[in-house]
Amino acid sequence: MKILVTGAAGFIGSNFVFYMLDKHPDYEIIALDALTYAGNLETLKLVMNNENFTFVRGDIADRECVFNLFESAGFDVVVNFAAESHVDRSIEDPGIFLKTNILGTQVLMDAARKFGVKRFHQVGTDEVYGDLPLDRPDLFFTEDMPVTASSPYSASKASADLLVMAYYRTYGLPVSISRCSNNYGPYQFPEKLIPLMIANALADKPLPVYGTGENVRDWLYVEDHCKAIDMIIHNGKIGEVYNIGGHNERTNLEVVKTILRQLNKPDSLITFVGDRKGHDLRYAIDPAKISGELGWLPDTSFDVGIKKTIDWYLENEAWWKNVMTGEYQEYYNKMYGDR
Repeated sequence: MKILVTGAAGFIGSNFVFYMLDKHPDYEIIALDALTYAGNLETLKLVMNNENFTFVRGDIADRECVFNLFESAGFDVVVNFAAESHVDRSIEDPGIFLKTNILGTQVLMDAARKFGVKRFHQVGTDEVYGDLPLDRPDLFFTEDMPVTASSPYSASKASADLLVMAYYRTYGLPVSISRCSNNYGPYQFPEKLIPLMIANALADKPLPVYGTGENVRDWLYVEDHCKAIDMIIHNGKIGEVYNIGGHNERTNLEVVKTILRQLNKPDSLITFVGDRKGHDLRYAIDPAKISGELGWLPDTSFDVGIKKTIDWYLENEAWWKNVMTGEYQEYYNKMYGDR
């Protein structure tokens, strides 16, 4: 099987490449990534010499680049991870999110139609469902809930999902969609909560926590997510949406305090900052559909996963220090310096 993985130099995309080359060593993986600020070619260093792996630099919204690649490669499956994904950045500059997340998805599907791809899988997010109240722990996101996105980021991802389903209905494109909860693990860009807190704690810098830190997220270890997508592209039903959740709900403050305890750092490093605009209260996924149909269950509890993640960042300091320079540092100061 020949698989195109877009956004493969990013966090989840790179982990998926590693997982698939290990699980299916006879598959050919072609990686496409524009290498924006969050895409790091160094992340893929482990597989660059693998004879079944090829890296191509390109933007999914670049129609000529994408069509030439599809024509020359002849893909069986496309897994689209490529996306602008940080909510704060979408609030500051929505335009690039619309271009990449919506128009880029359209370009990929147009190429998939023309060149006869057997499966187009769209990697989505639970954020398209909006949020849940903190006082209703019995409520969970299910696949049949309405889309009520809260941020420009989640709105762009919801739009892409709707477009994917429209291509299935209108053109018969063989598609599937997965919507995951918050991922964490190795190679995550340090603008996201867990790696940012690890990096700041190691440097004895303040740990900026939005509002009161009571917002709840359902945490999913990235390898469990990769396993779920592997199952979907092989055995998931065409035209279906699958929610992927870890059943590992924690408040942001609990997550930060867990990291501090693991690193033997004091809670006094926590600094509460002005809340994010339109900050969603709670995300929680019901993964009953993928569990019932495909037999998927998360293997990694949060307590185990967070320790593995912290250990990885301790052992790979050069990687994350290298990406926390330049443009990112300017962005960090802008986002948290005056709050």
